[in-house]
Amino acid sequence: MEDDMDNQEYNSIVSFIWGIADDCLRDVYVRGKYRDVILPMTVIRRLDAMLEETKSAVLEMKKQLDVAKIDNQWPALYNVAGQAFCNASPFLLKDLTSRGKKQTLEADFKAYLDGFSPNVQEILDKFKFRDQIKTMVDADILGSVIDKFTSSDINLSPEPVYKDAEKTIIKLPGLDNHGMGTIFEELIRRFNEENNEEAGEHWTPRDVVELMADLAFYPVQDKIKDATYSCYDGACGTGGMLTVAQDRLLRLAKSRGKKVSIHLFGQEINPETYAICKADMLLKGDGEEAEHITYGSTLSLDGNPSRQFDFMLSNPPYGKSWKTDADKLGGKDEILDLRFNAYTDDGEELKMIPRSSDGQLLFLLNNVAKMKTDTELGSRIIEVHNGSSLFTGDAGTGESNARRYMIERDLVEAIIALPDNMFYNTGIGTFIWVLSNRKEERRKGKIQLIDATKMKSPLRKNMGKKNCEFTADIRKEIIRIFLTMEESEVSKIFDNQEFGYWNVTVDRPLRLRILPDKEVPAETEKGKLLFRKSSELAEVRSAVKAAMETAPLDDWDAFAKATKLKKGQLKKIRPFITKTDPEAKEVAGEADPELRDTENIPFLYEGGIDAFIKKEVLPYAPDAYVDEDKTKIGYEISFTKYFYKPVELRDMKDILASLAELEKESDGVMDEIVRGLE
Repeated sequence: MEDDMDNQEYNSIVSFIWGIADDCLRDVYVRGKYRDVILPMTVIRRLDAMLEETKSAVLEMKKQLDVAKIDNQWPALYNVAGQAFCNASPFLLKDLTSRGKKQTLEADFKAYLDGFSPNVQEILDKFKFRDQIKTMVDADILGSVIDKFTSSDINLSPEPVYKDAEKTIIKLPGLDNHGMGTIFEELIRRFNEENNEEAGEHWTPRDVVELMADLAFYPVQDKIKDATYSCYDGACGTGGMLTVAQDRLLRLAKSRGKKVSIHLFGQEINPETYAICKADMLLKGDGEEAEHITYGSTLSLDGNPSRQFDFMLSNPPYGKSWKTDADKLGGKDEILDLRFNAYTDDGEELKMIPRSSDGQLLFLLNNVAKMKTDTELGSRIIEVHNGSSLFTGDAGTGESNARRYMIERDLVEAIIALPDNMFYNTGIGTFIWVLSNRKEERRKGKIQLIDATKMKSPLRKNMGKKNCEFTADIRKEIIRIFLTMEESEVSKIFDNQEFGYWNVTVDRPLRLRILPDKEVPAETEKGKLLFRKSSELAEVRSAVKAAMETAPLDDWDAFAKATKLKKGQLKKIRPFITKTDPEAKEVAGEADPELRDTENIPFLYEGGIDAFIKKEVLPYAPDAYVDEDKTKIGYEISFTKYFYKPVELRDMKDILASLAELEKESDGVMDEIVRGLE
């Protein structure tokens, strides 16, 4: 009931703000540009509301600091404001609503914005909000926009608005940071949909985030101590995942009588969502946390190259090109970044660079590189991917090597398949990876696969492509299955080796028959001379003709020896005077490329490669052999293989009975038609 009330309140605020766009911006901005005003104004009004109560005290402190000629005034002003940000201008946003003249309003609004502390200035710069002021002033809508955002019909403050002076009847409830984040996210989703963009590209549904937080913390809740922990998201968007993670850890610790603090770190490449994330951190009073959010690409400009974290949660972009990052890193084939290159225990180099069209696995490897190795808890990684990370890439490719690296280091605890249509911007299947470098004993050397594709509750109304959700009860059931390591129709546990295989090249000898009616041509089909000198051509033709009369025609090695020609000459003429023949003798040391095949042999195949070849290949091709130099190791994970249930076919008796029934019905219809014609 409480959740419904919250959702109603959030929806009413979102609808009100959405209405501001329609009321004030319609004739000035195209719909795709509404966000350029509405999102930064929402942030500004929220910050402004947080500073209202302490505004007079801040201005008094500023006077004293000015008199004392103190340059760096911000720390003192933050202290008085009781926030990690401040505004030292003479104005609150509501003070500007009385400005009648456009020029006065413009000057005062600019002074108001200039009064914000440096951490807010960066947010405004990333929004490019000052670029909008002239447009709004020229169209005479700036005052209207400010009036709407400071209206008594909307409350973006954490404090409730009361109907009575005694403060007993609430008119509008206060909006906590979690709620403010939800509103930000919903506005972004709506604007993205209006622009026909990837709706929800920058954020993850709250129910999925809640499950990810559960997977991060519940398995280690007994190990949480009175300590400081860190949480990181390398594709943090608006910061919602960090916020939920922080809340979950604090609540778990409190329930167990532990006192913990948590430092949040993130990186975001989209300037707008980066600005919102920074603002969200400031709104919580976490000035230091806001400084931990870095701007730029995690792949090519890692903002935390030397840090390690206790918990890492992320929903990186998938199916998205990272070519620009690859170029910045020196080109896809020259990337030396240690996050994406490794070595096996026996010294084999593992290049884990995926195809440039999809860089999602690089985000997972970035997190793996930031795991703590010197603590009892180690690190836990919870990350959402699409199916590509499970099976794309043959043995020896970057994707397969990445899976190999994580599985052979025994980092993967579980992978959970989510229902289709769980996300706003895609209906395809998605999966949660659960990694830890401190597996409990019963999980060592094993991976749990959980098929949660049918564990969903339908939404009353679709949100983008999202048509279902995880309820609290569904989340609890998934966590129960995970924690108990229960094996069932939806949960299976395998040894790590189950997912590994050898990719072997199976060759068969080349067998050539010499064709006596063929003559060495003077030139190739493309008109290129086979030999530059006519004298050499004549010499070769003569040698071939003589050998054809004396040497066996089903034995290339004997024939070649009989010609007494050089290797280079033989190489040129062979295609014109031979053909493959299964009855001919083997050509020493050469395989027939037309008969070459590859086989994927599971690690767990009894007897390994030799047994497989003996049982599965040699009975059909007795002369086959493995080119050991080309053997590669691959890893892939297929949920279909382990959870697919074939549709049961109807019994033949039932089918015949149905056909007989249909025949009777059709006879009756035909009789009626005939009677009607009579």
